[in-house]
Amino acid sequence: MKHRMKVRVIYGDTDKAGVVYYANYLRYFEMGRTELLRELGLTYRELEDKDGVILAVVEANLRYHASAHYDDLLVIETTLEKFDKISLTFKTLIFRKGEDKPLVEGTCRLAGVNSAGKLAKLPKKLTQVINDSLAPI
Repeated sequence: MKHRMKVRVIYGDTDKAGVVYYANYLRYFEMGRTELLRELGLTYRELEDKDGVILAVVEANLRYHASAHYDDLLVIETTLEKFDKISLTFKTLIFRKGEDKPLVEGTCRLAGVNSAGKLAKLPKKLTQVINDSLAPI
């Protein structure tokens, strides 16, 4: 299960030197996760409003190889690496369009949490959609 999207680096994502500020890569990671779920037919809002489950980031690991700059066109490649009954782990690679080596790579683990902040099982429709997308055709 892989999703690819493009995003142009805006001036507000960079520092004075025109280099993407390191923490903004986490925003790009989130964009990729959000769109991967949307491609599967689900949204964070739906999971929160209809199922009462929030997907909270509980772990993030990033490795920086090179900098992105203002006006670069980036390709965000997001893959669901693994999941269980309460968590999802996504792997993300960020490339400058036209390049083969990632600028940044990392993983984010999200856990289901209820409105009281306690761990909660992932909604059945989420795990069903994931299982369906992994099933051989």
